[in-house]
Amino acid sequence: MDANYRPELIEPEAQKQWEAEQAFRAVEDDSRPKYYCLSMFPYPSGKLHMGHVRNYTIGDVLARYHRMKGYNVLQPMGWDAFGLPAENAAMANKVAPAAWTYANIDYMRKQLKSLGLAIDWSRELATCKPDYYRWEQWLFVKLFEKGLIYKKLATVNWDPVDHTVLANEQVIDGRGWRSGALVEKRDIPMYFFRITDYAEELLSELDHLPGWPERVKTMQRNWIGKSFGVEIHFPLKPGPQASASLSPAGGGESGERADSAREVLKVFTTRADTLFGVTYVAVAAEHPLAQQAAADNPQLAAFIAECKQGSVAEADLATMEKKGMDTGLKVYHPFTHQPVPVWVANYVLMGYGEGAVMAVPAHDERDFAFAKKYGLPIKAVIRPSEEKGVRSEAENTSTPDASPLTPHLPYLEYGTLFDSGDFSGRSSQDAIEKIALVLKSLNLGEKRITYRLRDWGISRQRYWGCPIPIVHCPTCGDVPVPEDQLPVVLPEDVVIDVGSPLKKMPEWSRCACPKCGGAAERETDTMDTFVESSWYYARYACPDNDQAMLDGRAKHWLPVDQYIGGIEHAILHLLYARFFHKLMRDVGLFGAEHVRRGADSPQPNPLPEGEGAKAKPKAIDEPFANLLTQGMVVAETYYREGADGKKQWHNPAEVEVERDAKGHIVAARLKSDGQPVIIGGIEKMSKSKNNGVDPQALIDQYGADTARLFMMFAAPPEQSLEWSDAGVEGAHRFLKRLWKAVHDHVASGAVAAYSGGELSSAQRALRRQLHQTIQKVSDDIERRQQFNTAIAAVMELMNALAKLEGDDAVTRSLRQEALEAVALMLAPMVPHICQALLAELKPGFAFTQAAWPSADSSALVQNAIELVLQVNGKLRGKLTVAVGTAKEAIEAAALASPEAQKHMEGKPAKKVVVVPGRLVNIVV
Repeated sequence: MDANYRPELIEPEAQKQWEAEQAFRAVEDDSRPKYYCLSMFPYPSGKLHMGHVRNYTIGDVLARYHRMKGYNVLQPMGWDAFGLPAENAAMANKVAPAAWTYANIDYMRKQLKSLGLAIDWSRELATCKPDYYRWEQWLFVKLFEKGLIYKKLATVNWDPVDHTVLANEQVIDGRGWRSGALVEKRDIPMYFFRITDYAEELLSELDHLPGWPERVKTMQRNWIGKSFGVEIHFPLKPGPQASASLSPAGGGESGERADSAREVLKVFTTRADTLFGVTYVAVAAEHPLAQQAAADNPQLAAFIAECKQGSVAEADLATMEKKGMDTGLKVYHPFTHQPVPVWVANYVLMGYGEGAVMAVPAHDERDFAFAKKYGLPIKAVIRPSEEKGVRSEAENTSTPDASPLTPHLPYLEYGTLFDSGDFSGRSSQDAIEKIALVLKSLNLGEKRITYRLRDWGISRQRYWGCPIPIVHCPTCGDVPVPEDQLPVVLPEDVVIDVGSPLKKMPEWSRCACPKCGGAAERETDTMDTFVESSWYYARYACPDNDQAMLDGRAKHWLPVDQYIGGIEHAILHLLYARFFHKLMRDVGLFGAEHVRRGADSPQPNPLPEGEGAKAKPKAIDEPFANLLTQGMVVAETYYREGADGKKQWHNPAEVEVERDAKGHIVAARLKSDGQPVIIGGIEKMSKSKNNGVDPQALIDQYGADTARLFMMFAAPPEQSLEWSDAGVEGAHRFLKRLWKAVHDHVASGAVAAYSGGELSSAQRALRRQLHQTIQKVSDDIERRQQFNTAIAAVMELMNALAKLEGDDAVTRSLRQEALEAVALMLAPMVPHICQALLAELKPGFAFTQAAWPSADSSALVQNAIELVLQVNGKLRGKLTVAVGTAKEAIEAAALASPEAQKHMEGKPAKKVVVVPGRLVNIVV
């Protein structure tokens, strides 16, 4: 055995052996419990970053641990290969996106393998390969035929220079991120998945995911956004003067019922109790009423055109300056029949709700600010309930925005209605119910459940993505591509500039209609890249099947037992994957048709007989049983400001720092010129802040095991990990100490691990600590998933082992037992060094078949315990007593101890306090 730890020799040799043995190839084996461990697959950007290293090491620790525990483990890897970054890089480098992508995949695969991950590379997939997206197109066709995909106009961010749709994050200060052109809102035809049909199930099934963090489930619940409210119709023409009187049954029988065919403006509100406080309604620029009013109003038409510029993101709408213009049109209050002005407002989107909101300035902050800006009426109709206290008239008259007996405005809480017709005096909750009943009796509204969730628009007007399998025929309309003509292959040898090259390739887009055989054109939009990442986890089960999207192996492996990825994917990716899982289930891909649990929307029609298995085993309703969201890797940032005010960021490796006594950085200077740089604080590692550390450089210098150990030890997995060069060096020193300990031990010759015999008290204590450590590390990895505390426990054990003296046979056998256990416990974290150490400790040992060590219950039995000895509450020594010693005997032993006698100074004890298992305190 080499006296020095040399990872540059150990690690390639171990990886070569694992590959030759196909050690991590997964096969379906019902004789063992399965464990499907999956980390979110990477985008092939060109090289790994530290976030990748952390993510995949966490997954690898769990996969290797469960393999050692006897599970049949699947840990696959692939590439989320379509998308915008490839197009941007291709344009910058004047190469085809495909060539750039495949080159990056080859390099990153090499990097991943250098980390020693226990991956079944035989299942590798890339979403840009036709053998993958063929089945995505197949499912698209099935869903299109079932009505779960439809086409409609949608408002998007349009870059008029690049001729492309921009994502919300690509719109910066109202301009395209690349071209700098003013962005327009444009309505274009797009394909949508009916994810709203599954809103209720997506919401209710969150309650069946105990293995998910509550934080993530809350984020998803908020995104789905179930609301209980009332749909209210504001007639466009004045109607009969129906009052708001209530019958004893709660219905409004006085007044005529509104004609159900009557033209109305629909709004949805969760606060129907404020209906009598409506002073205007606001509609989106694209709303038919707005378009109607703008037809002969040039000023309004110009304002509507202005509204079409800027972002369509909800977050941007919340912070942007609210602007509006009166259309001159009126709608009529459903109860009072008073005219209500219709305004166009830039904060209302046509794609949300009905594209219209009822505005109650006295009871809504946004409406209040808008009304104040444009001088619109503010009418209060809710005041605090009696039990909450009502302001006196004298208190309110001093506040210009308050009416008598009302609070300061806007008042946003529930309360008691006033100035609301016959609803006055009712509580908000009661009034909402009664108002809904009366509106329904008048055909002017009803109670309704709505969701914030909107149908998923998957059309993207770009090239590098999965082609949408639709043919546009002037005679037959939109025709899905037949199954025997799939895949619709994306041409790869394409150099792009402005817009989508597919629109400029008639040789690709022109085709025959599958229905009538006439001249037709292919759809040139490609699918949202979220689609590919929504079902890849299932395809890993059967990536070699060229006859079906999934087969019985998917049922064997699913659901994923442990999914790992960043919290930034908590909403969209995870929600879309859950949705896609239910789509695949409902077309029988998991072996059975299924009626959605908890869904109150129409169910999709079942597939024709023969499509999908006929057996009906238990359905797989969710894709991921357990979810771990790891924190970011963060590091210090440093910069200088240029004359133009722009920041020039410097990598931490280029900077020399000064620290105070507590280790905090107090000054920094650039190594190259010795001049100061500004300390920018700790930020997520990123190219933009130039504070990243190259994983390959770390591996080359210290080895993959050091990188893995540091990543697992520096912080709990769900917390941010702060980069530390000192921490990396500390991890490397520990591995060198471990290597030396084994080297020094085996240099004295082979010995079997301890299996029984008389032990001294020091030996018993060490063996007890060893088996307590096995217990703790097992629990830390499997249940708690706190790898840092597991490693810390092993380090403490190694410190204790270093203090064990003696070279007799029993001591050496105990040392052998401990070192074997340490190597096995650390094997999931640092597999290369552990394989090498076990080969020395147990020649011929089959590392890839190693079992997890089990705690010896007899070693955990404690014959004696150590108690803290205090006199008048101050620590004066320790007292060792046998387990089970009576309280009176402990008191007597404490009083007789030399330490107690010394500090009692001959004074009698007033009392002796014994805290079982912890301490003895003598009070004098």
